[in-house]
Amino acid sequence: MTITIGAIQFDHVDYDAEADVLYLRVGEQRLPAESYGTPEGHDVRYAEDGSVIGVTIVNARWLIERDGELQITIPSRASGETLSPVLAGN
Repeated sequence: MTITIGAIQFDHVDYDAEADVLYLRVGEQRLPAESYGTPEGHDVRYAEDGSVIGVTIVNARWLIERDGELQITIPSRASGETLSPVLAGN
């Protein structure tokens, strides 16, 4: 099963019904370079290159039943490599 949230396509989906936690992953499982707690209380995991490799959504079913949708803030990132030419000046 594949789930798309925003521009990210998650190809591994696991749901723990007892804990009401949805685990989404892109590609093979790997250790994240960093993770970010969203304002909604979820967890977004990033690879070394800044791409999203996973999301853990807490209270997924409860949120859908309550709100009819799921809100999740996934911050966009720009790498130092992308910004360094601009920051160095012309």
